[in-house]
Amino acid sequence: MIAMQYSFTLPADYDMGVIDRRIRDKGPMLDHFPHLAFKAYLSARKQGNEFASAENVYAPFYLWNHPEGLSNFLTGPGFQGLTRDFGWPSVKTWVVWHAELARDLSAARFASREMEAIAPYSDLAARRKSATESARASAGSAALADVVGFDPTGWSFVRFRLWRKLPEISGAQLYSVGHLSLP
Repeated sequence: MIAMQYSFTLPADYDMGVIDRRIRDKGPMLDHFPHLAFKAYLSARKQGNEFASAENVYAPFYLWNHPEGLSNFLTGPGFQGLTRDFGWPSVKTWVVWHAELARDLSAARFASREMEAIAPYSDLAARRKSATESARASAGSAALADVVGFDPTGWSFVRFRLWRKLPEISGAQLYSVGHLSLP
């Protein structure tokens, strides 16, 4: 598995209704996309929602069962249209150490993403074991998905979770889920 996310930071006075309409209109286009475990269409608003965000952002998060799906998406017409409309994003990817996905994933309304740097010479095996145990422990809790992985080129760790209700997590980027594309 491989996780992927790109993000567009939008001006503070940007009409986020444009993003809401884009998600509503284009979201279902990735339902049943080959090799996709899920795509969470995410946004965060500087103002006017249940939680405060430092910026207005549009930041979809993908979990791919096979890298071929990621490659097919990035070389396809959907990504081409996105870059035409919003610009050329930096695409972050992470090798997935573990993913816990609930059966009722479609009930997700919020997401959280925690990222941190991995210090040089860290015990990666211990880090992986701890992250995997934590994700497994969240199964059956309030989290509907718990994905943990790492980026060995930038030495960073990610923990992405989907939630039914707004979580109380400090230090995480919170998002609203506008649509969830599933296999």
